[in-house]
Formats: sequence, structure tokens, C-alpha cells
Amino acid sequence: MAYFLLSILAYVIGSIPFGLIVGKLGYKIDIREHGSGNLGGTNTFRVLGIKAGIIVTAGDILKGTLAASLPFLFQVDNVYPLIIGIFAVIGHMYPLFAKFKGGKAVATSGGVILGVSPLIFIVMIISFFIFLYITKYVSLSSMLTGIITVIVTIVLQNVGLAIVTSILTLIVIYRHTANIKRIMNKTEPKITWM
Repeated sequence: MAYFLLSILAYVIGSIPFGLIVGKLGYKIDIREHGSGNLGGTNTFRVLGIKAGIIVTAGDILKGTLAASLPFLFQVDNVYPLIIGIFAVIGHMYPLFAKFKGGKAVATSGGVILGVSPLIFIVMIISFFIFLYITKYVSLSSMLTGIITVIVTIVLQNVGLAIVTSILTLIVIYRHTANIKRIMNKTEPKITWM
């Protein structure tokens, strides 16, 4: 019962569409009608700029962190925080409050990891910016960061974390299928600020 209730709450938290909220309240723009049409941080950066992008990315990260922290906040024993966190990721991808069309799960997945292992989250951030500097592709950097995270958790012999990070990485890669095709066709946009 605890798993069910916390999972539903995590899904609702994950469904908060920060990209939509920031776009409409701050810029009178429905971000789904611009750029890639995605509600995530990357599209927000491209369409609305750095300030909005940072706010949306931070909000999306914190959704995952809050969801993974629910078992601690409600003092519920025998509930694995990472499993609860996965439901926030599902909420972010298929948000209840945005016609089930959300983001690509990168920031919220990172937030879930932050909720249980800040050290691994730091490794993820460092890895992401290294890959971004080398490739100039946000999408590719996100996927490679997921793979590095899985490797790190395996090396640390944290079985539960390795399983969940593997699931989250597969989700991220799946959500970037179109990006992979564009990278192969050399039509994927590159960043220009790094």
C-alpha cells in the first residue's frame, strides 16, 4: 500500500510541467509550440534563454529528488526510494497536467539519483559537461552520461543503484531515438556557447 500511494504521489510531482509554467507565466509562450516542442530544459534554453532554462532544469531535477525522498519524508520503512523516483520520471515524460506530453527524462532522472547519492550526481554533472565540451551535442552527452553512471554504480558494487540507473539510462536513450537519427544524419543542433 505504501508503494502504491508514494508512487502515485511521485507521479503527480513528476507531472508538474515547469517548462509550460515558466513559459506561460514568464513569457506568455506555450513552449510546446516552439523549438522541439519538448517541455524539458534543453528546449527551454533554446526558446526562452538561459534564465528560464536554468529555472526549468532545476525544477525538473528537484522533482526527481523530492520523489526519491518521499519514503524518508513520510518515514516509511521498507520502501526503496529509487523505485518511487522512477514514477516521477514517468510523470515527467507523460505529465498528467500537460496532456501526457512531457520531457525526455534527463534532468528528473538525475534528480532521482541526487536524492539517494549526491556523490554519483556530481559524477554525472562532471561527465555531462565533459561530453558536452567534446561533442557539442546535449542529447548525446545525456545518453553517454547515463552509460557512465551505470558503469560507476557497477564498479561501486551497488546492485540496486546499478539496476535503477540502467533502467533510467535505457529510458533516456529511448526518449532520444529521434536525436540519435539526427546525429547520424548530422542534422542534430550543436551548442555554440562551449
